[in-house]
Amino acid sequence: MSTNRIIVIGSSNTDMVVKSSMLPKPGETTLGGTFLMNAGGKGANQAVAATRLGGNVTFVAKVGNDIFGKQSIDGFKKENINTEFIFIDEEAPSGTALIMVNEEGENCIVVAPGANANLLPADIEQVINLSEAEIILMQLEIPMITIEAVAKNAKANHQKVIINPAPAQKLSDELLNGLFLITPNETEATLLTGIKVEDEKTASQAAEVFLSKGVQNVIITLGKQGAFFQNKAVKFKTDAPIVKAMDTTAAGDTFSGAIAVAVTEKMSWPAAVQFAVQAASISVTRMGAQASVPYRDEIKLG
Repeated sequence: MSTNRIIVIGSSNTDMVVKSSMLPKPGETTLGGTFLMNAGGKGANQAVAATRLGGNVTFVAKVGNDIFGKQSIDGFKKENINTEFIFIDEEAPSGTALIMVNEEGENCIVVAPGANANLLPADIEQVINLSEAEIILMQLEIPMITIEAVAKNAKANHQKVIINPAPAQKLSDELLNGLFLITPNETEATLLTGIKVEDEKTASQAAEVFLSKGVQNVIITLGKQGAFFQNKAVKFKTDAPIVKAMDTTAAGDTFSGAIAVAVTEKMSWPAAVQFAVQAASISVTRMGAQASVPYRDEIKLG
């Protein structure tokens, strides 16, 4: 395990999934099949990925004082994640996602953020050892005011901030300026730059937009095509291994957690991206979110 600390600040959800032959229309009741309850939330997924892949991880989040919150914290402890700064919201429930999936794999999802929406800058101020982190990893399922406050503080302390901009939404130029790394997929990169990302050429054009706004390094994940990296000195594409995908849930989260670990271990950028692409490729061959995240000994680097 790396001695350099990674702090993941983000969401924790419980996913409740019903598989059914068809999705109900408004006002319709259908008899479903299998019910699954899975640990999820982009922040939690990335924290689990980083620790399983060798990182020294502290997770900063907010959950409700309910069974879902208690189960989540117990799960993080079993993963050897530091849970000292998972705050309990006495009023709001833990975040939940209600998911219906039909036989064709189509789904409809409703997320109730719950306590995630109450993770505010005042909570982050309580994380007094934040300044000791080498990497701060965030996503966009917590309030933007919190993300911006953390990034501003990190910039003042010369810390490296990685943002996985999901779910996709606009980011201010102030937040982007000085950011160590951003890891969008094609859809998110398209929204943030206005350039439709479809291949290596358009990925490079989108990366140029991020770099012009002060982002130091850009990785655009390209699904089964792999990932594209660019900074001011170098650019390259890393191909993904050919696998049979069963469930792409948390593939991007696995990638982001892996990249955070690679940076703390001082891997070169080509090695870091290969490491993350391999981790994400393994995750898509398994069902579930955190359940699909691989362990370090499963990654085979050449």
